Amino acid sequence: MRMGADAEQDHKGLAWQMGIWDRISDVYLREIDRRFVPVIAAVVRRASFGPSQRVMDLGTGTGSVALHCAPMLLPDGHVLAVDVSSEMLAVARRRAAAAAIGNVTFCAGRGEALPAEDHAFDRVVASLSLMYVIDRAAAAHEIARVLRPGGRLIAAVWAGPERCDIVRFQQTAGSFAPTPPVPGVGPGALGDPAPFLAQLAHAGITAWVETETLGFDFEDFASAWDALARVTAAELSPERQGEAKAAVRSLMWPGGDGRRHFTNLTQFIVGERRA
Repeated sequence: MRMGADAEQDHKGLAWQMGIWDRISDVYLREIDRRFVPVIAAVVRRASFGPSQRVMDLGTGTGSVALHCAPMLLPDGHVLAVDVSSEMLAVARRRAAAAAIGNVTFCAGRGEALPAEDHAFDRVVASLSLMYVIDRAAAAHEIARVLRPGGRLIAAVWAGPERCDIVRFQQTAGSFAPTPPVPGVGPGALGDPAPFLAQLAHAGITAWVETETLGFDFEDFASAWDALARVTAAELSPERQGEAKAAVRSLMWPGGDGRRHFTNLTQFIVGERRA
């Protein structure tokens, strides 16, 4: 258990994270989910879901991975989908109800303290969520705890900004925002996944990295800003927002506004729980 200054920092960091995702739940569903479909498909392909499996979706967001895999687990498999954001979970529950998918449970929770029993899951999936976990060493131990021996982790994380346009965009915009209350958290936080692989190994998971270059398009700068900037640059004064927009536009639209393809090296951390 964290104590003193560490506990206070953790509390502030969690509140900061919850605020971000609560604010952007609607735009995430409207603008981001469809652009992340190639990442979701790559996670699902690596997970090899099958009938009767029990799956945890860590950082489910609006529920895309959970809702995609749930039908593959029938007749009696189940998904426990966890997120820190109540607004994201509300969106996910509405989507599940609209699709009449009943073998998913959505609940509040975080990577550092998963709401599940030991050895309860055949798969833990985490699509573009581990970069935002505050204490990844604790999360590694929690993932290992809830996986059965031989169970698998499949996580997608972005590469660093030099190889991933979305990270370059969000980090540049975020450089004009106040310093986050916790270090080492954000879209490019696992650009170098080696430290996290070591944390997984220490926890009992043998893991490796596979990569794919995946992408999506935006019609113009304004649509990209509306969809992506609020993850790292939500709390900007009008003056600072103007400076941030100018910096991102200059860096990523040097030839002028218009349609732009984002090329993103995506890293897939695949691991197996040792017996």
